Amino acid sequence: MFVDTHCHLYDEAFDADRTAAVQRATEAGVELLLLPDIDRGSTLALDALYEDNPRCFRRMAGLHPTSVKEDFEDELTHVRQRLFSDGADFVAVGEIGMDLYWDRTFESEQYEALRRQMLWAEELSLPVALHIRKAHNEVFGLLRDMNRNSYRGVMHCFGGSVQEAHRAVGMGFYLGIGGVVTFKNSTMAEVVREIPLDRLLLETDAPYLSPVPYRGQRNESAYIPLIAQRIAELKEIPLQLVAEQTTANARMLFGL
Repeated sequence: MFVDTHCHLYDEAFDADRTAAVQRATEAGVELLLLPDIDRGSTLALDALYEDNPRCFRRMAGLHPTSVKEDFEDELTHVRQRLFSDGADFVAVGEIGMDLYWDRTFESEQYEALRRQMLWAEELSLPVALHIRKAHNEVFGLLRDMNRNSYRGVMHCFGGSVQEAHRAVGMGFYLGIGGVVTFKNSTMAEVVREIPLDRLLLETDAPYLSPVPYRGQRNESAYIPLIAQRIAELKEIPLQLVAEQTTANARMLFGL
């Protein structure tokens, strides 16, 4: 059995066959799917999907860094209200982080949004799901400034170097490994070889970043076994061991 620790099955890309996509995931052995939030525009769809099938899904609450704009204070108020509401059942604060790939217009606002949401996660004893793109130095700097002995969370869709991977693991983070690891000449192959299996999590980030042989097409949770198989090949271990350990990792981090 597998856990997809990061997918956006509530995205409109699945409007035509969402139920079938869930069925395909179940048939592929993916027993749980974790749903990170993006912003106020995604919350209703996320909640509706979760409430329709709470046995299959778990949800997060957070403000994605690319949604940090002029109104980020209003967005953060929305996140805080969700996290601290009576009966809240979120498994993580996410996805949050910094993304400086497209532009740096709201870099300081992204930093502040991440810092604040990290503090909320700490207050609620929840892990974080971090989105980091072209911003590893900035995020590591923030973590250093927060000055905690260790952190609970995952660096989702990890795309850093082996050195950065070791640094993240040393801080207490898991690494989310997705379809990119199946790409030819992917630098993630070296990361997977270097980092112990007990610090890796499986994820799709569906509908994005499909693994080979579906690269360029819509991704879905049913493809998790392809990612697991590639990890097994890189580490020269049985697929069953990858399934068992990564599922145990997910249960440990997210309290599943």
